[in-house]
Amino acid sequence: VRPCRLRERPASYARDRENSVNDQPTERPKKPVPQLADYPHRVAEIVRFGDLDPQGHVNQAVFLTYFESGRVAMFRNPDLSIGVPGITYVMVRMKVDYMKELHWPGNLEIGTGVAEFGRSSFKAAQVIFRDGVCAARAVATLVCMDLKTRRATPLPEAAIERLSPWKIKGA
Repeated sequence: VRPCRLRERPASYARDRENSVNDQPTERPKKPVPQLADYPHRVAEIVRFGDLDPQGHVNQAVFLTYFESGRVAMFRNPDLSIGVPGITYVMVRMKVDYMKELHWPGNLEIGTGVAEFGRSSFKAAQVIFRDGVCAARAVATLVCMDLKTRRATPLPEAAIERLSPWKIKGA
């Protein structure tokens, strides 16, 4: 059996280790805490006993259902006049920051607003509040889809006009 020989490391090894891409700063800059008043559309929701997981708090997947309730209440309400004939919006991405636990029973308020417009998509920013405290925030990317071709299509000017009044403050 031959003994294992360690290779000598190049002189640059120590310098490269000091600047490793895996190094993390000691403190991340904090995001500002969302304010419910910045979200122009709000809907009430309740925490159901069935929303809980074995740890006794609301399961993280249920937060997505709460966010969906907020989007559906805003985008599917014919009184808000944000629909445009021949198109629909399809969610392609959802980013969530979980900030506080939620427990049963409880009353929630989901805030929704438009954060920004792209060529064929827009981002909806959302928050979940309970007793004045933000429990989660999310950003959903929705793509404009032509109902006949079932393909992404540029956002019509009429859609931008109808969605613009629902922009969140500061967006």
